[in-house]
Amino acid sequence: MVGTVAVCALAQTAVVQGDTTDGPAPEVVKKGSAIYSQNCSPCHGPRMLDPQGAFDLRTFPREEKTRFLASVSKGKNQMPPWGGLLSAEDIESLWAYVIAGEKAQ
Repeated sequence: MVGTVAVCALAQTAVVQGDTTDGPAPEVVKKGSAIYSQNCSPCHGPRMLDPQGAFDLRTFPREEKTRFLASVSKGKNQMPPWGGLLSAEDIESLWAYVIAGEKAQ
């Protein structure tokens, strides 16, 4: 049973992240883009840069995925927590969109 759960978790991660050389799967990035547009762009701007001072998501370090997921889920500084409104899969899709950057547009 534990092995099955681990395999399912790895498979889901592979679907969300896509091949590590190619980046996240396009359909996941597209989903993340839609979620971003609806929920994040009012503060972070339509292209992940708000001139009024919200964090420039274009510069978020790719190696800090855990930090991103925690910040979105639990909130940070002025940003409210989204973990109660967005599913873990939605937040993973947001990560895919952020690391895809302007290529997702």
